[in-house]
Amino acid sequence: MNVFEYAMQMELDGKTYYEDSVEKVESPELKKILMELASDEQKHYNIFKAMRDNEPVEYEESTQTKILKEVKNIFQVMKENDKDYAFSADAKGIWEHAREVEKKAEEFYRKSAEEVDDPKKAEILHKIADEEHKHWVTMENIIKFIDRPSTWLENAEWSNLEDY
Repeated sequence: MNVFEYAMQMELDGKTYYEDSVEKVESPELKKILMELASDEQKHYNIFKAMRDNEPVEYEESTQTKILKEVKNIFQVMKENDKDYAFSADAKGIWEHAREVEKKAEEFYRKSAEEVDDPKKAEILHKIADEEHKHWVTMENIIKFIDRPSTWLENAEWSNLEDY
């Protein structure tokens, strides 16, 4: 299995995990974040498939993740709604697992970028690694929110959600 086939499988696994997790999360806001993440994983899969097949591939701005902007907007709406948030016992575990997977994906893509012969493919691998880092930041903030929803929303300055 070459690097792009492995990456494709990682992205499919991630997409499936996020889609399956939607059923386990009660908050509509967190469901929306999971679906955004699943969409990003599908985009990454498509890019890796094109690279595997030696098809022309561009990493266009229009396909870049918007996850940090979306999450920031979702959290601002949640703050404005000023309601109490409670989460099931396994909610934190869903996000912790996803955070670890995103970190491993980022590391794998950065390492793979150093090993591929094509500079353009290496550049795309680095850009997708950057997106995986944004996913990791998203997970980190959601875990903090689950741990302390009312104080986190009250005190959030949003500086931790800036673009990477």
